[in-house]
Amino acid sequence: MILAVLFANAEGNILIERFHGVPAEERLHWRSFLVKLGADNLKGVKNEELLVACHKSVYIVYTVLGDVSIYVVGKDEYDELALSEVIFVITSAVKDICGKPPTERVFLDKYGRICLCLDEIVWKGYLENTENDRIKRLLRLKPPTEF
Repeated sequence: MILAVLFANAEGNILIERFHGVPAEERLHWRSFLVKLGADNLKGVKNEELLVACHKSVYIVYTVLGDVSIYVVGKDEYDELALSEVIFVITSAVKDICGKPPTERVFLDKYGRICLCLDEIVWKGYLENTENDRIKRLLRLKPPTEF
């Protein structure tokens, strides 16, 4: 299960977060842990260079895209390899929406579309859509062409 998807700015402020199956009392711990992990390790990392960590039998894959850090947390069948696929789909969708690796300003301007896109990619803790064309069609609120 994908436990969390978080987007943060360079200062460590959370821009978007989606938790699945994580109790409310543990969410603050995860927020602060991920932001500290990024602050310690993301300095000087190139765009879309993936970093991997493990914490309490949970896998974390994270990267930088423009001015935004992206964290994906999973367990069980979502190991580091599966999470790298999830983060690849998310980064390519965000680049499509923003037109390039986003600055924080562009990211916040496109906030609504990014949230909708994220909901189409990850649904209730599972990877739902990976095809870029299908995601674009769903963002326009049109039914998918094939099932």
